[in-house]
Amino acid sequence: MKNQVDFISSISEYNKMTNHETLHPLVSVIDFSISDPICQFRRMFGFYTVFLKDVVCGDMYYGKNSYDYQEGTLVFIAPGQEYGIDNDGNYIQPAGFALLFHPDLIKGTNLGKNIGDYSFFSYEVHEALHLSEKEREIILDCFKNIRFELEQSIDKHSRSLIVNNIELFLNYCMRFYDRQFITRDHINQGVIGKFEKLLDEYLASEKPKTIGFPMVNYFAERLNLSANYFGDLMKKELGISAQEFIHNKLIEAAKKQISDPAKSISEISYDLGFKYPQHFTRLFKTKTGVSPSLYKTLN
Repeated sequence: MKNQVDFISSISEYNKMTNHETLHPLVSVIDFSISDPICQFRRMFGFYTVFLKDVVCGDMYYGKNSYDYQEGTLVFIAPGQEYGIDNDGNYIQPAGFALLFHPDLIKGTNLGKNIGDYSFFSYEVHEALHLSEKEREIILDCFKNIRFELEQSIDKHSRSLIVNNIELFLNYCMRFYDRQFITRDHINQGVIGKFEKLLDEYLASEKPKTIGFPMVNYFAERLNLSANYFGDLMKKELGISAQEFIHNKLIEAAKKQISDPAKSISEISYDLGFKYPQHFTRLFKTKTGVSPSLYKTLN
């Protein structure tokens, strides 16, 4: 059925769908080459999922972008996120691998406390990680090590060893994403240029009054990027967050308006999208070291 969304809540349920034995109720490594053919659906999971897909396998959308690395693609999906394509009624033989792990597995661990740092779980599919041959080998070794632990008899060390291996895997992915941002520097610069132009146009229009304070999500949507990917890209390229970039632009615009003797501080704050003048005053003082009123007097 077109637009149907399947919800798969447990690891064992996914294992059953792909004809894999459940070695542990909270974690699994899937080899799709030995899976049964599956029908395409949009799906949501109750657990973290990482797919290592061959770019040419054709069983997920990867956007319309051209990529520098063609050996493999990693897609990260957090619990409750939707992925996949509309069902066309056909069954396909999937390719590649998947790592599944339930939030309960990492609860109370160092990884559980820091899972939010791995922002790529909130990236869109077209912002996936594209691997070199060497990187793919490292990823497969990580999967192999996790699988090895799953095949051992469970003892008091099992959980920590499995979780530590998942954490190692995710840390490698952080490194590989850093590389991807660097190797696509020319693309990233284009995104930053578009963002700056959109922000300048926003501040010069009536949008701050009608829409409000310029938010990162607003510009990420217009650049066809997820907010997390956009924020990480900005941080890697400029060394500051997208929000801080917006704040700096706001202060530049505020300084120009403050030089107009006919405008009050309250008017300027509303013109820039601040709901309350005291919020504008606080940000201005944080950025310049002086209040807007004092800046107006000094200039």
